[in-house]
Amino acid sequence: MTPPHGHSEAATTPPPTPGAAGAVVTSAERSRSAADSEASASGFGGHLWAEADGSGSAEHPTQSDSSSADRRTAATFIALEEEHAAHNYHPLEVVVSHGEGAWVTDVTGRRYLDCLAAYSAVNFGHGNPVLVDAAKAQLDRITLTSRAFHNDQLGPFVTALAALARKDMVLPMNTGAEAVESGIKIARAWGYRVKGVPRDRATIIVADGNFHGRTTTIISFSGDPDARNDFGPFTPGFVSVPYGDAAALEAAIDETTVAVLIEPIQGEAGIVVPPADYLPAVREITARHRVLFIADEIQSGLGRTGATFQCDNAGVVPDLYLLGKALGGGIVPVSAVVGNADILGVLKPGEHGSTFGGNPLAAAVGLAVVGLLSTGDYQERARMLGERLLARLRTLIGFGVVSVRGAGLWAGIDIDPELASGREVCERLMERGVLAKDTHGSTIRLAPPIVVEPEDLDWAVDQLEAVLTELR
Repeated sequence: MTPPHGHSEAATTPPPTPGAAGAVVTSAERSRSAADSEASASGFGGHLWAEADGSGSAEHPTQSDSSSADRRTAATFIALEEEHAAHNYHPLEVVVSHGEGAWVTDVTGRRYLDCLAAYSAVNFGHGNPVLVDAAKAQLDRITLTSRAFHNDQLGPFVTALAALARKDMVLPMNTGAEAVESGIKIARAWGYRVKGVPRDRATIIVADGNFHGRTTTIISFSGDPDARNDFGPFTPGFVSVPYGDAAALEAAIDETTVAVLIEPIQGEAGIVVPPADYLPAVREITARHRVLFIADEIQSGLGRTGATFQCDNAGVVPDLYLLGKALGGGIVPVSAVVGNADILGVLKPGEHGSTFGGNPLAAAVGLAVVGLLSTGDYQERARMLGERLLARLRTLIGFGVVSVRGAGLWAGIDIDPELASGREVCERLMERGVLAKDTHGSTIRLAPPIVVEPEDLDWAVDQLEAVLTELR
């Protein structure tokens, strides 16, 4: 079969990324200096930002003239990590030292298009000036007080985040797994104190194929053997049903059910998008049975799918949002449980806490993130770029790609397992200057920063096409 698009050896060199005149703001011609002025004046802004210092020019191709010393330096960093860091990850062999917009640079000076964005934690780009300015300003003031005292950043942050989510209250935490654990505790307390479930009998319904983190409680309802093996005994109180099957979910509800915890799109499973009527059915079923609907939007939320939340795309409002990753702008870990007072209000002083949760630095950055999302510009850009990306990817079906799924600027690509594993494809993409991540054997996922340029997205797909051609 003939590939749907031609390519050449020159295709490994990325297209130039625009300088100041091409920065994406509210128009394609607004410069970074104007963005910096806005950030300085307000502390946060709603503009979109792309590379604007010329670092993406044609003088900075992915191939560098790195010396053997540079290569030894990279090997040294990897060796240090291998010797002294626990082996709970298997990263690609690239050592990143700098990032700007959608591009990162390794220790040898070679540039790569980041198509993972730290699992959507870097939705707004590496070094986004609005977020960096907010962090730097707070670093000069105070970074941590604990929740034993009030600070002047937490109140504005939780007020803005609650308004963005159209809810009353926010429980600030740090990591995504903490938000999930907190959501579980809140649901159980609500079940006992409000719904009247007999003490210590509360159950929560989850979905097969889920990924909500790797703490002991969370892996108790994971189906991933790598996450579970040799880590028992496991926490009881969870019932798992097939993802996307609303009838199975309803059949699992009984008098002990306090909540349904699901991902609106399953990210780690390979960007699995449920049927269009699934989330509306979950909302209707949970409301009718007086069961909380908890939406884990840690990866899907905050602009990634072309909306503030993927639940917005489905036209539903859950009882609790679990947020993280992009909430910290790729600068600090920030997570949150967001809901109304009749649910979050069940918590009393001393029942839950975190020394760093709601710290002034995290709150300042989180407030800036909410500001970026407040205009809807990032959401619209993700939607438009996602349509472009998915359209290109679907032309590769039958040419080494089995299927493509996605929403907004988030795509899961199933590679023909007889052709290559997802890991092998990602390694070959890395050689061509594109960083992506595999999952579940033959699937790769793409989630570039929302500030990525359209031409760079096209170039990334060109590299994927070239890799598939090499493998066939």
